[in-house]
Amino acid sequence: MIWRCPKAIIRIVWSQWRCGSLSKTVCPTDRPHGIYGETIGCLCLGQRFKTGSKRREKKAEAAIRTDYIDEALYDFSGYIAADELYDGPFCVLFIVDNHKFKRICYDVLDHNPTNEDITRFFRGFKRMLNARGLTLKGITTDGSPLYPDPIAEVFGKVKHQSCQFHIIKEITKDILKAVTQARRQLKQKKTKCPRGRPRGRKAKQITRKNKHIQKRIAELFEYRHLFVKHTLTHKEKKILRRITRGLDHLRILRELMDEVYRLFDRRCRMDTALEKLARLRRRIRRFGVLGDTLKKLWSPNLEKALTFLDDSLLPATSNAVERANRRHRKMQKSIYRVRTRDHISQRIAVDMQRDAYIAGLTKTIRTLHSSRSGENRKVG
Repeated sequence: MIWRCPKAIIRIVWSQWRCGSLSKTVCPTDRPHGIYGETIGCLCLGQRFKTGSKRREKKAEAAIRTDYIDEALYDFSGYIAADELYDGPFCVLFIVDNHKFKRICYDVLDHNPTNEDITRFFRGFKRMLNARGLTLKGITTDGSPLYPDPIAEVFGKVKHQSCQFHIIKEITKDILKAVTQARRQLKQKKTKCPRGRPRGRKAKQITRKNKHIQKRIAELFEYRHLFVKHTLTHKEKKILRRITRGLDHLRILRELMDEVYRLFDRRCRMDTALEKLARLRRRIRRFGVLGDTLKKLWSPNLEKALTFLDDSLLPATSNAVERANRRHRKMQKSIYRVRTRDHISQRIAVDMQRDAYIAGLTKTIRTLHSSRSGENRKVG
């Protein structure tokens, strides 16, 4: 049965609270809207905190175009690294001194870069060099097809080096794909057995054979790094001979990888390296399967990656600009709201200005440490 109560059992007492503001509160209090006490009428009437309210991105961007460029190009080495960085719908173009690791100039695009964008970007950098009487001796880029034509158009016959790391990365990727294909071929040799325990002599032989094949597949997967490692120890060479027993094409791939590493030896000149590359290509043509696997060896970027052999000061990789890209990615994690073209440009300017302060800050810290250590010696 449901008992109906015509009246409230517990009395509700309304208390009249005072409405106004106190000396210790920032926001005024309002009349209560329930039986649980007072409520705050407005949370936005107080004074705004000054921490973080001052934005210096625009000032930093203006300072980068004047003072920072003069300081970065004061001890310009003559060798740069250029690369593009994709940030959602935007693209950031960087030019970094490849010896001093200083970001010289940048540009933010709201679309994928074209040859015209790269040409305009390089021409702006060339105007900076001409205004200060500097010349460009060499430029390092990755294997992107965006750079060769603009470099030849703007800088003429300047030395263009393709990044050694990117070239070797593509070749090693193809070799690891060949090892994966060898594992799949071994898997196809396994004989399918009925469910349950093997019964009979033939079934046990099939089971032992499948276990042996599975063991070889597991070893090829576990030691796949030995096919692309730069230098192998005596123990690793022994393991490689064991896991490639009966797989001659994998042994040949390892030998070809050793010859690829020998191409980038600083002790030889570019002409000698090109002769080695020609012999390597003739050797690969003998094997039809390997020719399809190592197509990257016929890429023109491989020949450009050997330019550094004739110039001891030309860096072989574009690590300087890749470091700038990693710096930008790290900034994205901490400030994820920066996603407009102007904000990205301004935040990069702030970061570059911070790099300019590091030298003076480090010098000040060393001076303080040396002075304090001298005082401690006098006291002792």
